[in-house]
Amino acid sequence: MKKQFLLWSAGLLLSVSAGAQAPKVQFEKYTLPNGLKVILHRDTTAPVVAVTALYHVGSKNEDTARTGFAHFFEHLLFEGSDNIKRGEFDKYVTNAGGALNANTSQDRTFYYELLPSNQVKLGLWLESERMMHAKIEQVGVNTQREVVKEERRQRYENQPYGTIFPEILRRAFREHPYRWAPIGSMEHLNNAKLEEFMDFYKTFYVPNNCVLSIAGDFNIADVKKQIADYFGPIPRGTKPIPRPTIQEKPLGGEVRDVVRDNIQLPAIIQAYRAPAQGTPEYYAFNMLSTLLSGGPSSRMNKVMVDDRELSVATGALPFFNEDAGLFITYSINNMGVKPAAAEKVMDSLMSVARNTLVSDKEFQKVKNQITTEFVTSNATMAGIAESLANYEVYFGDANLINTEIEKYNKVTRQDLLNVAKKYLVPENRVVLYYLPKDSKEEMPGKTF
Repeated sequence: MKKQFLLWSAGLLLSVSAGAQAPKVQFEKYTLPNGLKVILHRDTTAPVVAVTALYHVGSKNEDTARTGFAHFFEHLLFEGSDNIKRGEFDKYVTNAGGALNANTSQDRTFYYELLPSNQVKLGLWLESERMMHAKIEQVGVNTQREVVKEERRQRYENQPYGTIFPEILRRAFREHPYRWAPIGSMEHLNNAKLEEFMDFYKTFYVPNNCVLSIAGDFNIADVKKQIADYFGPIPRGTKPIPRPTIQEKPLGGEVRDVVRDNIQLPAIIQAYRAPAQGTPEYYAFNMLSTLLSGGPSSRMNKVMVDDRELSVATGALPFFNEDAGLFITYSINNMGVKPAAAEKVMDSLMSVARNTLVSDKEFQKVKNQITTEFVTSNATMAGIAESLANYEVYFGDANLINTEIEKYNKVTRQDLLNVAKKYLVPENRVVLYYLPKDSKEEMPGKTF
């Protein structure tokens, strides 16, 4: 579900200077007898509250013959419940002056309500209804199938370069469920029976697979009682929760291919296999990404856009997940620039990263950018609630919201050089040329 709304500030926005220290986030964490983890952060700066529920289910937990289920449920669970009529879920929040949304990734599904602080009870009730009494009915399934079809058309099929993500995944991963995008297969969704949707709900939408994270202006004692009242009666899930254990083999050589799309400007995408999130190499990779594409003065932008005028847009995207990751670099080329020309310069930038130690000055600039991003990511109540839930689910340590910056501070210039040498090599990557449909150009060395 990608409802459009203006994300109003839900907390104190922070002014961050280079080297600023993030203020410590105080929180309380406990677990209900049914396995629901609860994290509470009280902040009376503004009369707002974020009520969030993170379910540890994403596209990687799906059956290979039923892809798209996790994302589909992100839509379906706004249909209503035993106590909420169809189409009324959103109205409860908007009529209270709030906003709501949800998103799905490979590893999680996340729901949130942003509300005035005197409406925290409403948010808790809505999320308890979603967990305990959701309506899994054929009419809702049919409705949301059409919604997902339209989303697929808008975001993937009819959007220039929209298929880049799924095209990369299916080449970069051969065995792990990361090989498909969360949007999944419409054929799988069309073929699924109502009983399969109900089974998915009973398996994953259970208290022992969820973190309820609340941040904002509320009375802790009152909220604890409300949580006990609304969520305490929900029974613990009894079905085993599938977690993939597949370890991808090395890519075994560079994968090259051409995708012809309804575009005007050609593009080149390079996706390197990368480690899972949370590892020491993960932190070095994030800093390397900032070095290469963090802002207008970054290496890729300066060379590809400003100096050589090869690209209208270029960058590096760290795509890290619970089990494995990718490091994606791209260039959307200027008119008349062949992908091979852009690829040559991109390769030279990767070669510099592999063979040259970053200067002290540039390294300090990257550290300052990382610190600023870290602090501002927790500048709203919504950001804090989400960070607390993420850290708890992925790392079992919600306090990383306060200490993760120390892991970045431990990264050295040599660490950046080491990960570049290890991972940013041709035999560890997928290269795609995106070309206009009427282009006669071919890719040198195509292997896929």
